Amino acid sequence: MSELIVFSGNSNRPLAEEVCQYLNIDLGRAQVKTFSDGEIQIEIEENVRGREIFIIQSTCAPVNDNLVELLLMLDACKRSSARRITAVIPYYGYARQDKKVAPRVPISAKLVADMITIAGAGRIITMDLHAGQIQGFFDIPVDNLFAAPVLLAYIKENFQNENDIVIVSPDAGGVERARAFAKRLHAQLAIIDKRREAPNRARAMNVVGNVGGKKAIILDDIVDTAGTLTQAAEALIEHGATQVHACCAHPVLSGPAIDRINDSMIETLVVTNSIPLNDRAKRCEKIRVLSVNELLGEAILRSHKGDSVSSLFV
Repeated sequence: MSELIVFSGNSNRPLAEEVCQYLNIDLGRAQVKTFSDGEIQIEIEENVRGREIFIIQSTCAPVNDNLVELLLMLDACKRSSARRITAVIPYYGYARQDKKVAPRVPISAKLVADMITIAGAGRIITMDLHAGQIQGFFDIPVDNLFAAPVLLAYIKENFQNENDIVIVSPDAGGVERARAFAKRLHAQLAIIDKRREAPNRARAMNVVGNVGGKKAIILDDIVDTAGTLTQAAEALIEHGATQVHACCAHPVLSGPAIDRINDSMIETLVVTNSIPLNDRAKRCEKIRVLSVNELLGEAILRSHKGDSVSSLFV
């Protein structure tokens, strides 16, 4: 472990500190500051020559600042002769721009992957990519972890009777994820037929599956403006669900999200700390946060030792 150093940018330092506690090491010393004109200044205060470096940085809001912090930290470590550098990105920003949906638009997720690679990353550890094929945008190894073990443990602990719950996918794209949860919980599966009218605007339509008399648990990877989530909850109640709960990996929670959640029929929203909650989200009594520090810490440890991380991909 003496050859391993974990650094953190400003995006999610509390999570990085929790990971270091799991690894029983101190967080690496680095200055990550901003000049008065907005330029970011990085100074690594550890000797990294010949050592293995892990940089924990979610590219969440402010997305561009956090992304540039990551790029500059990668470059600083590369120019300081680090042996290997791994970018640990619990939340990969720009992941929803993974294909051309109209003429003359960029594939932003691919461009970000190229920048991270060129900056010096030799490996990526991330979690719950919005689209699995983003792994192919990198020319370096990518370990795409899943928050499933953490969320499953919570559901098993808080919903004792598996016959009373139904796992709900909020759209067709999340069916595979929801089916895997339903199978492991021995629960039924339902799907919301959603029509997206514009970015960040969606309208829930029909419920496919039987939710009558059951506690519905909506499962998603990202909650952004919460429009899909709250409309899905309304549709589930209309179709006979007794309660609606929700679980997601990445609490982006932008714009009117908190107001919508507070005003919705959702009783609890369980999220991970891949993204730190803003002040309004912290005050929301419906939101509960689970830590993924052990998941990321174990991935870092196994990667450092050269052990398999396959058992973490559940």
